[in-house]
Amino acid sequence: MLDVTVIEDPEAAAVSLDPIRARLLAELAAGPASAAMLAGKVGLPRQKVNYHLKALERHGLVELAGERRKGNVTERLMRATAASYVISPLALAAVQPDPERFRDQLSARWLLALGARLVRDVGSLVTGATKARKRLATYALDGEVRFASAAERAAFIQELTAGVTGLIRKYDAPDAEGGRDHRIVVAVHPTLKTEPEISE
Repeated sequence: MLDVTVIEDPEAAAVSLDPIRARLLAELAAGPASAAMLAGKVGLPRQKVNYHLKALERHGLVELAGERRKGNVTERLMRATAASYVISPLALAAVQPDPERFRDQLSARWLLALGARLVRDVGSLVTGATKARKRLATYALDGEVRFASAAERAAFIQELTAGVTGLIRKYDAPDAEGGRDHRIVVAVHPTLKTEPEISE
């Protein structure tokens, strides 16, 4: 089972967004189960669960993990193909965000368009690398910083921009034969505040 996989097909995305099927995916990410086992957990008849499992299987979201005999019946044990799923903007290709339409480094919507392109591009690269059975060379840095003031944040962004721009100038080799272009995305945004737990 993969840690995360990207859904690029519109029909697969629609199937995964159905609340019952999403619940089944979550149950099967925890471990293999049969339709009968899942029926009790999700409160549906076994036949209805089977119907949903077949739809998920058709789109490669679940797969056969094994079979077992139970009386006169052979039960199919299914498992999720990934622990979690991300829907690529390719699933909505006609209306996917295009960061090239406008460039505003201080716009949250432009950051969102960049994030969507990142999911689309890396998802397609992962799909291609998996088919070719090759590793994909990527790198990500994630961290948090608390700024004392808006002025400190602005100074940080100015230094960050200068530093990254300097590195790009230093290592960029546009005429290198056999070189490969890489995209660099650096983002700064406020962290989401988590809701405090209410004690009873």
